[in-house]
Amino acid sequence: MASPNITQLTDATYSSEITGHKGLALVDFWAPWCGPCRAFAPVLDDVAQEVAGQVKVAKLDVEANEIVPQSLGIRSIPTLVFYRDGKVVDIHVGAAPKASLLEHLKRLAA
Repeated sequence: MASPNITQLTDATYSSEITGHKGLALVDFWAPWCGPCRAFAPVLDDVAQEVAGQVKVAKLDVEANEIVPQSLGIRSIPTLVFYRDGKVVDIHVGAAPKASLLEHLKRLAA
């Protein structure tokens, strides 16, 4: 079940939703067959709930959408890409603990 606090992206909506977004955004690049991605999903849901209204949290399925991941050079999943005002400011490969993600977002917001 999709979280109401997480935007589901496609290659077609990525530009308007993320590169056109003012403020912080976090995009999780994932695939349905990826075990670590599925294990990380509840953590991302929790983070999205805590930062709702402050940080846009989104997911992009790399199986269904190949253009954006290729343009960013995404080779492993899960990969978390952090944006500020539509520009990539950091990339983290692999799942991350909730506390670590929240702390990282706090630092990026400062």
